[in-house]
Amino acid sequence: MTKHSQSTYLLRLPRSVRAEVERRSKADGVSINQFVATAVAEKLAVMNTEVFFAERGDRADFVAFDRLMRRKRGEAPRREDTIEQQLRVESRWT
Repeated sequence: MTKHSQSTYLLRLPRSVRAEVERRSKADGVSINQFVATAVAEKLAVMNTEVFFAERGDRADFVAFDRLMRRKRGEAPRREDTIEQQLRVESRWT
């Protein structure tokens, strides 16, 4: 990131929040600035994702979805397309 793509923002935090940010950033091995910048970016991503799915939901055709889910055609998965129960158990612990 170049110097021109960054800006400075004075942020006032309650002492308890500041103490928690300091503790968490130290535990993560990052600066307070990096911790806060990442937290803000994550919050924005969550908000943008919420908007994305709300807009997609508004365009959804639930009648077509229900029709698709009720259809009786199709075939069972082939053996090579299935996951054995033992593999599922092992993958949880790796």
